[in-house]
Amino acid sequence: MTSTTMPRSGVAGALSTRTLLAAGIATGPLFGVVATAQVLTRDGFDLSRQPLSLLALGEHGWIQVANFVLTGLLALAGAAGLRRALRGTVAGKWGPALVAVFGVGLVVAGAMPSDPSMGWPAGAPEGSPDSLSWHAVGHGVGAMLAFGSLTIACLVFARRYLRTGRRGWAVFSLACALATVVVMAWPDQDSISVRMALGSVFIFGWLTAVSAQTRTERNH
Repeated sequence: MTSTTMPRSGVAGALSTRTLLAAGIATGPLFGVVATAQVLTRDGFDLSRQPLSLLALGEHGWIQVANFVLTGLLALAGAAGLRRALRGTVAGKWGPALVAVFGVGLVVAGAMPSDPSMGWPAGAPEGSPDSLSWHAVGHGVGAMLAFGSLTIACLVFARRYLRTGRRGWAVFSLACALATVVVMAWPDQDSISVRMALGSVFIFGWLTAVSAQTRTERNH
């Protein structure tokens, strides 16, 4: 417990570092389980054509909105836990800050849904909209913040792990960053929805693993 060494205000200040890191661990599983459940149960949704973001639209769209926002809040809590655990060490400042930007990006993406497109929800245009609404632009900004910041965080932590002799974790972090960039930048527009989902697996999985590793490290 490090929270007893100096006063902290707010909700994060009332929680232990281990609890905050547990929130970071939960980000990947929560988002993945909720999104997968919707892909499998929402009639007419086709991940091969329609990105996960479109699940925020339609009759049960509130589920995916809540998924984005709650996952973002968990990531912010996890960032606070990483900041406490890594204070004064390599990546102790920029690593948690980038994870916090990731959380903010998810909250923004959830609060500002994209426009109907790709045939979702029922009756939507089959292709991309000719113009974007203000909230669709905001959604895109939030998504770019989330993907971009956590990809950079992978590189920041890779440097940390190299400096501290954890070569396996360094390779893992670097591989997640490279895999995300390759998948997202692959020049095939028809597969963008699947590639975005796969990129989410890489970065969410990385955050869950690193949060768990940091939490375990504090126990030794």
